[in-house]
Amino acid sequence: MRDRQTPDLAQLIDACAQQDRDAFRNLFDAEAGRLISVAYRILCRRDLAEEAVQEAFIQIWDNAHRYNAGLGSPRAWMNTIVRFRAIDMLRAQKPEDPLPSDTMNSLRDSSAEASWNGLDSDGRLHLCLGEIDDWSRHALLLSYVAGLTQAEIAGRFGKPLGSVKSWMRRGLISLRECLK
Repeated sequence: MRDRQTPDLAQLIDACAQQDRDAFRNLFDAEAGRLISVAYRILCRRDLAEEAVQEAFIQIWDNAHRYNAGLGSPRAWMNTIVRFRAIDMLRAQKPEDPLPSDTMNSLRDSSAEASWNGLDSDGRLHLCLGEIDDWSRHALLLSYVAGLTQAEIAGRFGKPLGSVKSWMRRGLISLRECLK
């Protein structure tokens, strides 16, 4: 339960449209922490998430006069700005350099593979993971166990980002069907 009263975000945005710096500061104080969480879920790095939110707030300040309450809530509008800013930053990142093939072999023995091998061999998840193709399984394990982004996985495999996304999508669909 909050001790302080939640500010009216629509009023703060309207005041920002009138170049009210105090309202902008109050808007930032009220929403920056939550928006950093939104950006962090996309970028997986706190420093990049903070940068995305900082750039988004500049955009919010510059475009506050364009906010239309009839099209959505203030939070939805700000979330959209932060989300697109984070996605733009993610797209601008250069993929990691691919690993040599001998390093790729040692990658198969990484914590992600060890986690899969450590599953109960009679368990349903182990069985379902074993039924999907190797590329999809490796990509899913590196993402969900080792915490790598799709771009990082693409760099590790030396494959296009679109391929990794396809592998992961097919793998998740297969897992969902198998685990029903």
